[in-house]
Amino acid sequence: MDLETLPNIGKTLANRLRSVGVDDVDALRLVGAVEAYQRIAGEYGPNRPPLCYNLYSLEAAIRGHDWRLLDEAAKKKLRQLAGVDDRNRSARHRAPESPSLS
Repeated sequence: MDLETLPNIGKTLANRLRSVGVDDVDALRLVGAVEAYQRIAGEYGPNRPPLCYNLYSLEAAIRGHDWRLLDEAAKKKLRQLAGVDDRNRSARHRAPESPSLS
């Protein structure tokens, strides 16, 4: 079955999955959301794609629903399993501090 038949998986995410050897729904279920996310993240290095568009989307796709339906406990567990540190993640997305004018 094509990856795009799952919820949350559009053309971009399907292409990312295929580029890391996850070619169909059965392969995604076999490797799981965390492993698939880690493979994708490995391709991007420190500029990995946002969690909600990948890790959460993959897990929810396997479960058969929209990623926004994952509760905070599930998201936290996924981040732990994927080795994503909340503090590092939020620091990367913060705007750089402006130099002081004093």
